[in-house]
Amino acid sequence: MSASQTSDVPTLLVKIFGKDRPGITAGLFDTLAAYSVDVVDIEQVVTRGRIVLCALVTRPAGGAEGELRATVHSWAESLKMQAEILSGTGDNRPRGSGRSHVTVLGHPLTAESTAAIAARITATGGNIDRIFRLAKYPVTAVEFAVSGCETGPLRTALATAAAHIGVDVAVVSAGLHRRAQRLVVMDVDSTLIQDEVIELFAAHAGCEAEVAEVTERAMRGELDFEQSLHARVALLEGLDASVVDKVRAEVRLTPGARTLIRTLKQLGYQVGVVSGGFTQVTDDLQERLGLDFASANTLEIVDGKLTGRVTGDIVDRAGKARLLRRFAAEAGVPLEQTVAIGDGANDLDMLNAAGLGVAFNAKPVVREAAHTAVNVPFLDTVLYLLGITREEVEAAGLT
Repeated sequence: MSASQTSDVPTLLVKIFGKDRPGITAGLFDTLAAYSVDVVDIEQVVTRGRIVLCALVTRPAGGAEGELRATVHSWAESLKMQAEILSGTGDNRPRGSGRSHVTVLGHPLTAESTAAIAARITATGGNIDRIFRLAKYPVTAVEFAVSGCETGPLRTALATAAAHIGVDVAVVSAGLHRRAQRLVVMDVDSTLIQDEVIELFAAHAGCEAEVAEVTERAMRGELDFEQSLHARVALLEGLDASVVDKVRAEVRLTPGARTLIRTLKQLGYQVGVVSGGFTQVTDDLQERLGLDFASANTLEIVDGKLTGRVTGDIVDRAGKARLLRRFAAEAGVPLEQTVAIGDGANDLDMLNAAGLGVAFNAKPVVREAAHTAVNVPFLDTVLYLLGITREEVEAAGLT
């Protein structure tokens, strides 16, 4: 029966609530089946062992509504549950135009922050149609299905609210594309891994503090990246090439990095990295993690020594965005279905070019410019922003 066919049809909303157990849903519809009603809508939620089951059905013919009510109440009482039946007309009201998925991450997620997000959705003209928990570990992640306002203004409004109340919020358009094959491209230093690779090299050259200072200024956007790269690499001149293997062994993956990549690959996503660091490390990461794409700068090595120079095109802020577009073209994925993840100022062009740009434990200038931010130290929480549940993550780890 279509929406137009049910708009004026008398209907009954049957609500059952109480302690959950196997067979409740089957039992309710077995009871209703005796009255030859049609099912218009069903919603069921189980929270901490308590079930709320709602069935919207057509009113029974032949004046049997009273008998149906009595039978449903009797059946519910036999299970020590409660029933409520409301008469009405038609289905749910049509959802407003403009539909979005709003994902909220909290560590913890408080009632106060949830109230603030809900109020901001309402103030923007949106209506919350459904709420669903995606994960309870390592963060609490819930998803709101929102209609009635466009995604852009909603994203802007919620980003401001999130910054004030200390939660992470992502807003994406609803639609089939959310489940389509996609491409995820991420930065490496302080994103995929916990380290700054050039600082690992610098530690072996005895100039770690000097390099770290230049790196920090570049990440804040105070220095031109290419100039700062050349200045830092110059300090490595004369290092023996054997240091590459030592640095590879010292690299520490960010918590959740393997889970993120494994889950995405299981779901058919393609995954790549772009880095202002060095191919001597990213090539190793690509092989270890099964990445589809990887691009970075290359340290020049001559006669077994680092020369203090890099070779080839520099992967800088603009270069990362170009590589995102190139990877997307090679993967056959529209740019609007790409996800970019990064933490520094040199990631900004890439984050803005992607369909969803995620600032991961980023500098303030990056958090403010990205589509959304994640401020917990678990890279796999990005999966929840894509509508992937914790159960799906765990299932991917078992296959």
